[in-house]
Amino acid sequence: MSPHVAQVSFLPAPAGLTGAQVLERWPSLADIAEAAASAGTRISVVQAAAHVERLSRNGVDYHFVDVRGMRRREHGQRIGDVLGMLGVELAHVHGLGFPEESFALSQRLPHLPLLFQDHADRPPRRWWRRWQWRHRYRGLHAVSFTAPELAWPFAASGVLRPSTRLFAIPESSSRFRPGDHAQARMETGLHGHPAVLWVGHLQEGKDPLTALDGVALAAQRLPGLQLWCAFGRAPLLAKLRTRIERDPWLAGRVHLLGQVPHAGVETLMQAADLFVSASRAESCGFAALEAMACGTVPVLTDIPSFRALTGDARVGRLWPCGDARALADALVAATLEQMPAEQVRGHFDATLSFAAVGRRWREAYLQLLQGRRDAYTQAIASRPGSLA
Repeated sequence: MSPHVAQVSFLPAPAGLTGAQVLERWPSLADIAEAAASAGTRISVVQAAAHVERLSRNGVDYHFVDVRGMRRREHGQRIGDVLGMLGVELAHVHGLGFPEESFALSQRLPHLPLLFQDHADRPPRRWWRRWQWRHRYRGLHAVSFTAPELAWPFAASGVLRPSTRLFAIPESSSRFRPGDHAQARMETGLHGHPAVLWVGHLQEGKDPLTALDGVALAAQRLPGLQLWCAFGRAPLLAKLRTRIERDPWLAGRVHLLGQVPHAGVETLMQAADLFVSASRAESCGFAALEAMACGTVPVLTDIPSFRALTGDARVGRLWPCGDARALADALVAATLEQMPAEQVRGHFDATLSFAAVGRRWREAYLQLLQGRRDAYTQAIASRPGSLA
């Protein structure tokens, strides 16, 4: 029998938008719900909003709950009332940044299992806020991260208890597809052997300067290498331009494309040979995930989320953060290896696609519900006078 799960979003939707417009503005809200529904789970999405609305799309029911003028605790109580009326068996809560709402929900429905999904959340730094979070998240039963290691800050701060179950599930997936490589190169103008693509902000946490250093070293062994950079925010842009102009191994080899529409990013990835990231931390790494969806070989930093996405480098190459020489070695090795796009896409289909993610969510739901049933049975059996 299929469990009935509510995916809960406490972050209020932008005022003035219809339900359909909210789903267009926040595509991941529908993506995660539809992924779970595709595996046979009955999914209802309960979204805090500035209006009341219900709509159904692709097998998922969406309930927009008016929380205008309410305090944060009242948000949780109101959404708890809706979950009670829906008769759901488990709540899948988006984000760990809503302790007041989550506590109110757990108080309203104390027997409802709560599974939280990390979305690049961080535990508070101040000790008294951490104490509040420990208290507020007492009703938390399970948490999902892209990689189990990402739970460590929450465990170290005491927000997660030893009894909290952990699930390793990618934060979302991608609908990008492989395309005709030659056609994509004609459309985008990408060239190079290899053509290396960067998609990410030019800021400290993404470490683009180390990426440039690695490319400069790799170019000495790969004279045909060309680096193409699509980016949004760019506080380091001036430094990158100076670095490129002063290095003969980079000048004329690095192409700063600026901001590219999302559909254009897919074509860039279809045209590229390698996708590179120098990120020092990621909750998932959506650009890397999209690149693998296109069959592009990833060359990524050796951080927990990228280890999870690549299956410990089953596809692509991993290199230590900040190590430009290791990046150069990884770029050269990936170029010489020439992993087929079909192999990268096969890994994506098996482990990262919406179908694969949906199966993992269903398994997590069933495990959590079975654990609750087992605990209830054990509690009944341990009572004095029990037939057991």
